[in-house]
Amino acid sequence: MRVASGPGGRYYSAGGRYMELICLDLEGVLVPEIWIAAARKTGLDELKLTTRDISDYDELMNHRLNVLNREGIVLGDIQEVIAALEPLKGAEEFIAELRSRCRLVLLSDTFEQFAAPLMRKLDYPTLFCNTLTVDKQGRITGYRLRRPDGKRQAVQAFQSMGFRVFAAGDSYNDVSMIQAADAAMLFRAPETIRDEFPGIPAGREYGHLMGEIVNFLESRPESSS
Repeated sequence: MRVASGPGGRYYSAGGRYMELICLDLEGVLVPEIWIAAARKTGLDELKLTTRDISDYDELMNHRLNVLNREGIVLGDIQEVIAALEPLKGAEEFIAELRSRCRLVLLSDTFEQFAAPLMRKLDYPTLFCNTLTVDKQGRITGYRLRRPDGKRQAVQAFQSMGFRVFAAGDSYNDVSMIQAADAAMLFRAPETIRDEFPGIPAGREYGHLMGEIVNFLESRPESSS
């Protein structure tokens, strides 16, 4: 697509309009929290901790892996839980409408080995996520991040390519991408996070989120003549 330079270093499409991109978190926004579902299935409350509770992702993942290895839980056990999950109520319709309006990318700290069944149920939106390392016995031995603070870096990379970015998520690991975006929302975030970041708009219903996105799309700056 041909682009032309716009004010502030951003770019216009050939039609004279800014190019917009919506970046959403996955778990807690569109699908249930995978680790909470695993905790319910296994009866291990230790697995209920998520990025809503612990801001240090490495600390959280090491905790999870220690619990899995201690209990002898392998990748296949978690995948069995994921296969039974369904998108959150209204998520499929929300995604369909959103993709009819603009470009969408999901930025998640989940893993390729977890995401496939969920992506199928959401009609395969673009997803950037991380990767687990697994041994021959199916034990999860570690993980590889796409990039440290990858959600923020993705937003900034999209902006460097000329996109105006709207971002939404529910957890501590979403805050840096939300702060980097041109517009954003905390969606279904717990009260602790909403209170810690009172300057970020917050909502719980897909209608509210869609309204914020539509306002963002309609507020695009005009190209200069």
